[in-house]
Amino acid sequence: MKNPKNKLTSFSVHLDQQYGKRGVEMRENFENEFEAFKLGVMLQELRKEKGLTQEQLAEKCGTTKTYISRIENNASDIRLSTLMRIIQSGLGGQLKLSVNF
Repeated sequence: MKNPKNKLTSFSVHLDQQYGKRGVEMRENFENEFEAFKLGVMLQELRKEKGLTQEQLAEKCGTTKTYISRIENNASDIRLSTLMRIIQSGLGGQLKLSVNF
């Protein structure tokens, strides 16, 4: 939605213009990569809140520092079982999923 006074464009309009509407392959690829990016940032923030290094988190959940780094930097796909292990064993949390339509 545009504001005629200052010509601001909403983020959703910007995405529609840049990547196409939801359902278009380019837009869906963007949305999927953005979700993976958010997951990496969230894990990094949680790790830091717990005062853990990547290496310490990796040891706690049975993986490698390199793998944790790749997840945090959005360079690796992550299996649900691995994500659950990182959240539960590494960070002491509980993973809850939701689906939006």
